[in-house]
Amino acid sequence: MLSAKNVTLAYGKRVLFEEVSINFIKGNCYGVIGANGAGKSTFLKILSGEIEPNKGTVEMSPGERMAVLKQNHFEFDDFTVLDTVMQGHTKLWNIMKEREAIYSKADFTEEDGLRVGDLEADFGEMGGYEAESDAGALLSDLGVSEDLHYALMKDIPSNIKLRVLLAQVLYGNPDVLLLDEPTNGLDIETIAWLENFLADYENTVLVVSHDRHFLDAVCTHVANVDRQKIKVSTGNYTFWYESSMLVSRQLADKNKKNEEKRAQLMEFISRFSANASKSKQATSRKKALEKLSIEEIEPSNRKYPGIIFNPLREPGDQLLHVEGLSKTVDGRLLFKNVSFTVNKGEKIALYCKDPLAVTYLFEIIAGKLPADSGKIEWGTTITWSYLPVENNEFFEKPETLIDWLRDFVPSYVTDADESFLRGFLGKMLFSGEDIYKKSNVLSGGEKVRCMLSRMMIQNPNFLLLDQPTNHLDLESIQSFNESATNFPGNIILSSHDHTFMQTVANRVIEITPEGIIDRITDFDSYLSNPEVQRLREKYYTK
Repeated sequence: MLSAKNVTLAYGKRVLFEEVSINFIKGNCYGVIGANGAGKSTFLKILSGEIEPNKGTVEMSPGERMAVLKQNHFEFDDFTVLDTVMQGHTKLWNIMKEREAIYSKADFTEEDGLRVGDLEADFGEMGGYEAESDAGALLSDLGVSEDLHYALMKDIPSNIKLRVLLAQVLYGNPDVLLLDEPTNGLDIETIAWLENFLADYENTVLVVSHDRHFLDAVCTHVANVDRQKIKVSTGNYTFWYESSMLVSRQLADKNKKNEEKRAQLMEFISRFSANASKSKQATSRKKALEKLSIEEIEPSNRKYPGIIFNPLREPGDQLLHVEGLSKTVDGRLLFKNVSFTVNKGEKIALYCKDPLAVTYLFEIIAGKLPADSGKIEWGTTITWSYLPVENNEFFEKPETLIDWLRDFVPSYVTDADESFLRGFLGKMLFSGEDIYKKSNVLSGGEKVRCMLSRMMIQNPNFLLLDQPTNHLDLESIQSFNESATNFPGNIILSSHDHTFMQTVANRVIEITPEGIIDRITDFDSYLSNPEVQRLREKYYTK
């Protein structure tokens, strides 16, 4: 068991944690959630011993081993990929190195013989004879090809390094796993493997992630960081979000009787438990979800932005036609012969193993870059708005947010006074003096929220969204997801957020090296379609 007792941490006047006491039990997976800056990653660092709290202690059961996902991508540059993974089990690695050093001696003494005998016993007990093959299997499961297993870490791509470091932390069945954003840099297939791995994991896991699908798939509990405290409740992220919203609505309705409120909560718990029993967690962790109780449910203290797109006009029959698009960059073919027509009511998920190809396609559709061949035709009734994956060009001038947003007011708006502009910024949680912040010093999340204010003020009937959840906290992602789901116009989107893709899209277009695969379906059905799988295998292996 892992415990924090009376943990307090402050930086000057800013208090992150105050008298936090919490136990993490074997067999449970805890999703650590909280607003940006609340201290989620900092708390994991306190648990790992990287940060010393001002007060309080962290304790782990004797003999247990903790593994922490490394954030320093250069720490192991001079080691091979396999050796980097095996260093995840420090004790076994040290035994391996001492054992090798003794065997390499030219003058092998009696004392060396006795020592190596002890080492061999420990080595065998820890699974040392299978260490390299186990590490190799783990790497292969995470999508690291065998030809890279003996390469030096400094010689492999950065996205592959992420997978190696993840293999390192999973290696050797540690008693406690601390994972900060473990899905970064992983494709959907590898994330699915990790979800299955953690759902069946029998030890203690703490994970910080903005990926709601991932949190729902692996977490039995939510550890909510809010107001210098951490409150643990049973259930995954969706249960925490929906139940806290339900209680918030009940508290707002003062006329509703307690009996009615309780009945609503009981019905909600029953429905959630039934759904959870069908999930991946049923394999080993369903019992925790069967213990949900009304007493655990509390209203959320979070602030959710108001992301509301109100199209100014109804689109006509001609929306968007893309024909024969091709693009090569620095001699590398990104895509060829991309053709499709968007119809009314369609929300299209763009999917590709190469994110650069998707971004270039968005830039071409938005008129920011030329195609090598092909054409784009927008309908005359379409007002589109584009959220690019990179937005730094919009924030180069040191102007206030109110002046920044004024530059994007459509010409048909004649009364764009400060009150009008404040309304759009306020929906994105910029209130009071926040509107006078300089746009060139904003954080990544603040920039995206400004870009959403810019889009809302344009009243579009067609949205282009390239990685829309990047830099956003869970509250903003949840609001954005609901807004996109309810949007009456058309959308083309690409996102690492599985839930966003699944709940918004009703058509999927995958860009492959040999053209596109186009299906009218939701995202999960597309991924599981046997015909699609055959086509993908064919197109990617040519």
